[in-house]
Amino acid sequence: MQSTANYLWYTDDLLGQGATASVYKARNKKSGELVAVKVFNTVSYLRPREVQVREFEVLRKLNHQNIVKLFAVEETGAGRQKVLVMEYCSSGSLLSVLESPENAFGLPEEEFLVVLRCVVSGMNHLRENGIVHRDIKPGNIMRLVGEEGQSIYKLTDFGAARELDDEEKFISVYGTEEYLHPDIYERAVLHKPQQKAFGVSVDLWSIGVTLYHAATGSLPFVPFGGPRRNKEIMYRITTEKPAGAIAGAQRRENGPLEWSYSLPVTCQLSMGLQSQLVPILANILEVEEAKCWGFDQFFAETSNILQRVVVHVFCLSQSVLHHIYIHAHNTIAIFLEAVYEQTNVAPQHQEYLFEGHLCVFKPSLSAQHISHTTASSPLTLFSMASDTPRGLTFRDPAVDIPKFVPKVDLQADYSTAKGVLGAGHQALRLARALLNGQELMLRGLHWVVQVLQATCRQTLEVTRTSLLFLGSSLATERSSSAARMPEMPEIQKLKRATELRSKLQTLAAVLSRCSQDMAETQVSLDHLSSELAKNRDQVHEDRSTQQIQSCLDKMYLIYKQFKKSRMRPGLGYNEEQIHKLDKVNFSHLAKRLLQVFQEECVQKYQASLVTHGKWMREVQKTRNQLRLASWSVSTCNTEAQGAQENLNKILDQLLQDRSGAEASPPTMAPHPSAAPKDLVVHMQELYEEMKLLAFDLQDNNRVIERLSRVSSPPDA
Repeated sequence: MQSTANYLWYTDDLLGQGATASVYKARNKKSGELVAVKVFNTVSYLRPREVQVREFEVLRKLNHQNIVKLFAVEETGAGRQKVLVMEYCSSGSLLSVLESPENAFGLPEEEFLVVLRCVVSGMNHLRENGIVHRDIKPGNIMRLVGEEGQSIYKLTDFGAARELDDEEKFISVYGTEEYLHPDIYERAVLHKPQQKAFGVSVDLWSIGVTLYHAATGSLPFVPFGGPRRNKEIMYRITTEKPAGAIAGAQRRENGPLEWSYSLPVTCQLSMGLQSQLVPILANILEVEEAKCWGFDQFFAETSNILQRVVVHVFCLSQSVLHHIYIHAHNTIAIFLEAVYEQTNVAPQHQEYLFEGHLCVFKPSLSAQHISHTTASSPLTLFSMASDTPRGLTFRDPAVDIPKFVPKVDLQADYSTAKGVLGAGHQALRLARALLNGQELMLRGLHWVVQVLQATCRQTLEVTRTSLLFLGSSLATERSSSAARMPEMPEIQKLKRATELRSKLQTLAAVLSRCSQDMAETQVSLDHLSSELAKNRDQVHEDRSTQQIQSCLDKMYLIYKQFKKSRMRPGLGYNEEQIHKLDKVNFSHLAKRLLQVFQEECVQKYQASLVTHGKWMREVQKTRNQLRLASWSVSTCNTEAQGAQENLNKILDQLLQDRSGAEASPPTMAPHPSAAPKDLVVHMQELYEEMKLLAFDLQDNNRVIERLSRVSSPPDA
């Protein structure tokens, strides 16, 4: 045990170790509070006095939630060694987070954004105080879990830090080689003589490598054999990198350099976030200072990402979940354009459902009017696009699974188990995403079918009401005795009335066909709704993810044993036999895991995409039929209303003529009237019936118009 005046620690509680100091977990002697103590060794005192005190001075100057706090500077009792007493971060470093098998392919999107926010905020505080860190890397970013369970990341290890303004330069070399700016790498690692001076942009390069590592789980620049084994190629990759490239690799010995301009498909970040992040990485991973962004632009662009909110949108025609990053103060029009950029569905063709309800977005409104969404509860985008559902794009985890070497090699076996476990976690994430995709497809289609069913019922009701009134009106007209009237001037008007009656009969026939078609459509929609419900039940009953999780739990226990064994110089005979059996069991579990993923997850998902495509075509066909039927009903009602109005005018004129004739009878009547009083009574009755029908048709027409506006897309 070692101690200072106020703190004590066991040397077994080592948190980290460097060339000049070791960090231990310690406690306050009075309060018992946990802290971290950085104890400097004898090598550190060989440095110039100015360098020795620089870290103390830098830490005293800084005070920020994303920078590890300095509590005190003390000395050990016996050796009089300097000790920095600092804030203790119980969850290790970002490097330890990335080395965990579940993060083998990078952090989840939400966690990556936390890292980005914390690193940017901490670096901004450094620049405000004119300090360059010079050793930014995941191992120097500590993680603390807040009171609400959220991650808080803090910059630490300011042993290489110094005060440096934007225009100042330095010539000393510090840092960790994988994260070093190429100019520093050339001198510090390759030991080539050069007299270049370095500026604050060296921190930006290190931040770029760190962010890429956090997003993907791997380094951006990787020569064959690894960065530490092939240093010349490592330098070539970083200096020959084309503009815009964010990664480079050499796949085989003496092979060509391959460049990447995007993040790998295994990355967990959405395309919405990647489209914002990749340009930043491309512009800070520039060797030439003239081409590299400065901190001002870096802070501006990263803040632009961090100030955005995400809206989750599931495109039903593509079966793809999109993350749309927009500012809260943006308008709906900007949101619709952002959706268009990712889905290629034009704004005028975008229709949205949320939790089963139609969402009508006015382009001029603020995006704050959009409901809060999540990956499992997104906006559902429905369009008339005839795309073949492409679904989730992913790489088979089996490609990334390494093989155990036949002999017992504790370090190699641990590394292999870690790689297999990482691929297993990737399979679990993909299995969950595929299952969620099936749920979103079925749920979204279910909501669309519900809307169509409601539209069908309403249109059918309006159609049948119109038919009822038309039938009643025509029955009254057919009972007229007008046909028995003798030839007189009114006969022409009655002929016109008969023509209008014939037109109403034709319209009634059209409405009758529409009614029959919609009744059949209603049956078809009910059948589809039943099929969707049955498939949703099957998805809810799926246990493939639980099976994969069970395999992973058993594999993790073996992995923990391998991790423990690798620190030993060797194993006894019995332990070695158990180790061999563990390798066999581990391999069998991995094989079973992949089998479940392929047969229970991937195959079912691919089948669901085919079925979804068929159902989408059926729904679109039905929707078109309903729109056509709605239009036909609306047109029929409009024409019937016009015919009825004309008929009313004729009847009014006939009644007026009859009334005038009775008041002033003609002096000569060569052919006496057959039944003038019957005609007047009939015309009055017909007039009242047609007037009532006209009112009903007007009302029905207004209902149809409202229904058409609700069921038609924005461009209709």
